[in-house]
Amino acid sequence: MKTDYASVMARRDEILLASTGIDYRALERGRLAFDTEGLMAHSGRDLAATRAVQRRAGVGGTPLLELRNLTELVRSMSAPGKGARILVKDEAANPSGSFKDRRAAPSAHHARAAGYPGLIAATSGNYGAAVAAQAAAHGLGAIIIQEAFDSGGRGQPEILEKGRKCEALGAEVLQTSVGPELFYMLLRTLEETGYFNASLYTPLSIAGIESLGAEIAEQTVALTGRPPDVVLATHAGGGMVTGTARGLRAAGATGTEVVGVSVDLRGLHMASDQDFNRKSFTTGHTGFAIPFTSWPDRVDVPRNAARPLRYLDRFLLVTQGEVFYTTELLARLEGLERGPAGNTSLAAALVVARELDQEQTVVVSETEYTGAGKNPTAQLAFAAGNGIDVRVGTADEDEPGRVISLPAHPGQLTVREVDLAALRTSYLRRALAGSDGLTDVDVEFLSRDSGSSEAAVRAMLESTS
Repeated sequence: MKTDYASVMARRDEILLASTGIDYRALERGRLAFDTEGLMAHSGRDLAATRAVQRRAGVGGTPLLELRNLTELVRSMSAPGKGARILVKDEAANPSGSFKDRRAAPSAHHARAAGYPGLIAATSGNYGAAVAAQAAAHGLGAIIIQEAFDSGGRGQPEILEKGRKCEALGAEVLQTSVGPELFYMLLRTLEETGYFNASLYTPLSIAGIESLGAEIAEQTVALTGRPPDVVLATHAGGGMVTGTARGLRAAGATGTEVVGVSVDLRGLHMASDQDFNRKSFTTGHTGFAIPFTSWPDRVDVPRNAARPLRYLDRFLLVTQGEVFYTTELLARLEGLERGPAGNTSLAAALVVARELDQEQTVVVSETEYTGAGKNPTAQLAFAAGNGIDVRVGTADEDEPGRVISLPAHPGQLTVREVDLAALRTSYLRRALAGSDGLTDVDVEFLSRDSGSSEAAVRAMLESTS
């Protein structure tokens, strides 16, 4: 078969069918609608069975830690009676050091049972290490494809750190420069190897995160006597938000507010060679979160099992400097050296907790492992070497790609609200552009998927027709 770009892309659907075992076309229910719960059923297991698979692989059951010193710090800056308890789920205790093991374990279990010789994942983040670890534990091969370099061959410290970890766990790592070749490389490698596509966006992956939400609910009740009031989840492609919210609901925490948090990198284009190394975060930032929230299906499978607008109650942004500062706070005040992904949500939690009463509880959904490339010193030195001004100042001074402003005091930490109504409108405009002949099934789907009323969907349909 021809292996040029156009030929491989023309075989996309058959490659994805062979590498996932999911006939996405059979899930279509209208011009736009598809059976989301039917897609999730392709995980093949309910929550209890998924948790059993994870525990056999040494995944999950991680501790819920109370951040007493940070809670006291927040209360010292809050109005009388304010300052919620702050808890964090220590997902760094998983085998590869992040919650991504929860995503990888069901995929590895399924791949071995279905006879696939190995797993492939296209990721520059922690998921690569998780896939490598779970492939090793299940006796499977693993290939991780990273978008790692700009055209000058310069790689970000955090991405290179994760590549080394994947190799240490036995995976082959293929690294590309920024651009469209990543998906091409994924498809070509899947076709050549016959490996399972352990995509971040399959139902197996999202079902794996449901256990995290369930554990948060159960452990918070055990510790405090009631479900958490707020759970903050670092938000990129939508998997963490979707899986955690579904798990919370399954465990009875239906009144818990789910808050997505991202690093504000607005103004940087994630597919730009020029901008690639001017960002200091490889995930959990607006370059993923904004487009994936407003249109989830821009992924490496036909339909994304993560549907964030169905589950988000709030969406907050923090700055690069605020996350680096919070990373230091966690280490200095709690003795926990952890990586930046979870600390993105922790930075927001330190602000959100001030809004709540002292008897209320805020839970940060994850921590992650850290290492030389993830350390703030490495990231800030890389930024400075790329001409970015690293300074002490306010959040207003932070400018993605130009300035990283580190707070001088925890009282300077802030959050910025993302307008979810605007993202819902953006989603509907994208979905309805050029659409006609929509059925009631389509309208109902768009209403649920965007978190909008059916009346709002019909009004938008009339305005675009």
